[in-house]
Amino acid sequence: MVFGFGKSAKHREVGPQELAGMVAANQVLVVDVREVDEFASGHIPGSINMPLSTFQPSKLPAPGARQLVLTCLGGKRSGMALDKCAAAQASVDTHLAGGFGAWAKAGLPVER
Repeated sequence: MVFGFGKSAKHREVGPQELAGMVAANQVLVVDVREVDEFASGHIPGSINMPLSTFQPSKLPAPGARQLVLTCLGGKRSGMALDKCAAAQASVDTHLAGGFGAWAKAGLPVER
């Protein structure tokens, strides 16, 4: 018996500083899965909002040469969105460790 079979694969995580570098280099498209009001109160510059409550992997934008990275406030909802992506066989497997909370705490730029 293989342990962990049927469980979602461990999601890849990037830290706030690593993601900031990737954003600056235009290597990523950040998708924030928080609700609209949360997103409006502050988000990672250039990120797009796709609330988890209506999240559909098929609606994710084509990132072109960039990598899609999901985020939420603390990492729980982006992990749930990644599970939906895995179930839909979408190639998205990365989210921001600690979410937007970690980004803001690191003193990185916030767009409102």
